[in-house]
Amino acid sequence: FSGPFTDVVTTNLKLRNPSDRKVCFKVKTTAPRRYCVRPNSGIIDPGSSVTVSVMLQPFDYDPNEKSKHKFMVQTTYAPPNITDMEAVWKEAKPDELMDSKLRCVFEMPNENDKLNDIDASKSAPVLNTSKQDGPMPKPHSVSLNDTETRKLVEECKRLQAEIMKLTDENRHLRDEGLRLRKVAHSDKSGSPTALALRDNGSNSLPSLLVVIAAIFIGFFLGKFIL
Repeated sequence: FSGPFTDVVTTNLKLRNPSDRKVCFKVKTTAPRRYCVRPNSGIIDPGSSVTVSVMLQPFDYDPNEKSKHKFMVQTTYAPPNITDMEAVWKEAKPDELMDSKLRCVFEMPNENDKLNDIDASKSAPVLNTSKQDGPMPKPHSVSLNDTETRKLVEECKRLQAEIMKLTDENRHLRDEGLRLRKVAHSDKSGSPTALALRDNGSNSLPSLLVVIAAIFIGFFLGKFIL
């Protein structure tokens, strides 16, 4: 029996009568509450066969527990003009009975079997497409990577242009700051207007440098990620 055992698991037994006489059969088990057997008894004609379904009921499977369940298929030649099957088994002599014993084995599918089944199902359409004429199309993921690369290159170019623009503005503000500082030093009157211009010129330069530094850091981090 192959798990999982959360539902009914069915195994078939095929009984064949190779003789030239009718044969009565009966299927017995050591765990009758755990199994449902259909048919559990009957008659097999000469040269014919019968399929017996053995249905295991759901249960909590423990791989460390060894199965002690057994089945026995008991047979005997059918008497002529048989009318009562129970009487046949009660009146049968021990030397007229034949039996075959079977031991139950429980198996759980392992992860490798599951992966092999998945790989086999995935490989089927690949084999079918390989028969087509012409070159194989590129995977969709490759085109997506190319698109992302072009976007990143364009973004780098845009950042470079922004850096050049901000560099020019920084140079201009630095020159303006130097000019304002010279005016402040040359202004002997010490007016509030001159002091305010000097403070604004000195404060704007560090702020702009911080912005440019942040842009440079972002740009280089982007290059390393690529």
